[in-house]
Amino acid sequence: MKLDKRQDLIREYIDFFKSKEHKEIPSSSLIPENDPTVLFTTAGMHPLVPFLLGQKHSLGKRLVDVQKCIRTQDIEEVGDTVHHTFFEMLGNWSLGDYFKKEAIEYSFEFLTKTLKLPLERLAVSVFAGDKDASKDEESAKTWKKLGIPEERIAYLPKKNNWWGPAGETGPCGPDTEMFYWKPNSRKAPKKFDPNDDDWVEIWNDVLMQYEKTKDGRYIPLKQKNVDTGMGVERTFAVLNGIEDNYQTSIFIPVIREIEKISGKKYDENKREMRIIADHIRAATFILGDQRGIKPSNIGQGYVLRRLIRRAIRYGRLIGMEENFTSKVAKAVLPVYPDYQELHRNHKFIVSELDEEETRFKETLEKGLKKFNEVAKNKIITGKEAFLLFQSYGFPIEMTQELAEEKEIKVDLDEYNEEYKKHQDLSRISSAGIFKSGLADNSEATKKLHTATHLLNEALRKVLDKNIHQKGSNITPERMRFDFNFPRKLTPEEIKKIEDWVNKRIDEALPVHREEIPLSQATESGAQAEFGTKYPELVSVYTIGDKKTWFSKEICTGPHVSNTREIGRFKIIKEESVASGIRRIKAIVE
Repeated sequence: MKLDKRQDLIREYIDFFKSKEHKEIPSSSLIPENDPTVLFTTAGMHPLVPFLLGQKHSLGKRLVDVQKCIRTQDIEEVGDTVHHTFFEMLGNWSLGDYFKKEAIEYSFEFLTKTLKLPLERLAVSVFAGDKDASKDEESAKTWKKLGIPEERIAYLPKKNNWWGPAGETGPCGPDTEMFYWKPNSRKAPKKFDPNDDDWVEIWNDVLMQYEKTKDGRYIPLKQKNVDTGMGVERTFAVLNGIEDNYQTSIFIPVIREIEKISGKKYDENKREMRIIADHIRAATFILGDQRGIKPSNIGQGYVLRRLIRRAIRYGRLIGMEENFTSKVAKAVLPVYPDYQELHRNHKFIVSELDEEETRFKETLEKGLKKFNEVAKNKIITGKEAFLLFQSYGFPIEMTQELAEEKEIKVDLDEYNEEYKKHQDLSRISSAGIFKSGLADNSEATKKLHTATHLLNEALRKVLDKNIHQKGSNITPERMRFDFNFPRKLTPEEIKKIEDWVNKRIDEALPVHREEIPLSQATESGAQAEFGTKYPELVSVYTIGDKKTWFSKEICTGPHVSNTREIGRFKIIKEESVASGIRRIKAIVE
């Protein structure tokens, strides 16, 4: 089924679930009410948490909606074909009414009967089971009965197919996700590989059947809930046979306006134009929200400022010298006639964008000049980064992004110390808004951090002894590791690297930490990150016996105490990020 407008998909969805006795509820504000734990509404379930916990909803037990959402944890991924900061989430809900079988049947019927998506391009994933909860055989059995073949069903662990709880305790459960084979030029493979980016997730049915207790047990819930989410942008692209979300009618008017202003073509400037279109669309919705957020240096206003200023920077890269953000926003508005708040607040949106752009442009050139001055030292101190923030309006994330492009580091710890002297950090953590993991000491992060050390050594063992780390980013879900190497890795090399790391994990090697002088650390063979300046006294982590060690690095942590705690190491992606620089993304299971 091809649809002309995003509203057509939304109406098909709402009407379908109304025919299944669901009541339509309106989209909530992007700014969560009475919830200090998050800055924005990040999913359709967010406004419904009290009802998922047992509170009675005035419209009953079956609900359906489209919810506007903002997520910033994937901001670095924006610029590809499918990631967005702002998105619309379609959702249907069962509050203690129907459960797995009916939820899956509804999903299948809507996809294949209403939207007429071909079965041969669909695949699903279900929860594989662990010590806390059993394998979700019921969901798998239902999918098979509906015609999904066994080889198109992936059984995945908690990190892939489990939701919640929202806090330390509360309702949670397995989920089952639906994927669509994106490429039009190739037939979908017989077997579903969830790590293949050509399989795009379009829907997720969360099946809340457990309550996690304070002592870590998972007990069956009295009220079992269904919470689903389908992204409008991705599904709309799929329905129209388009592999690039930014080439659908949702984004085309915005892209054309950017082309007009810049005098450049989308095909030659895809990443820059996608980032501008995405960030200005998100800024338009934040400014147009009924709770009236303005750019500022705290909370939601900080996120808004970050998005606008990042869009301005990328605009300058493609020759957009004059004020352009409000013009791009005006191209966003006609795409969304159903969000009246945007049109009521259009003057506020335009004036705030113009004011913020003018304010930032006044200092941008001077700030870039200052950045280039301090960047000559190969490390930007916290005081220098704070000066760029305070005097030139550079959010710390922008300074980090510019530094990464020059392959230099920013002293984030010192920056935070400077920031604390001038701002109340109780309302915002500048290190954690856009990337989880920077200040994260969870067990998952410790495992991945330690695995990064082993990966670093494995690359030198398998590929080249002259390989050095060029950067890394770790979240509780995955690691990202950049290193110098001139070509793409072969599948055989990737397998050898994985095997080397997993052998060290299986050997249950101790992980030691010691504080020693920098000169002593380098003389002992400890690896240091390229381009980083270190203090005279450094922390060194050694994996293995002190005499026959496998890895020794200068690092601040956090780490596990023994490699057996890591689990199985798996590389999920290897790619180029710059000339002579490769990137590995990996997980532990």
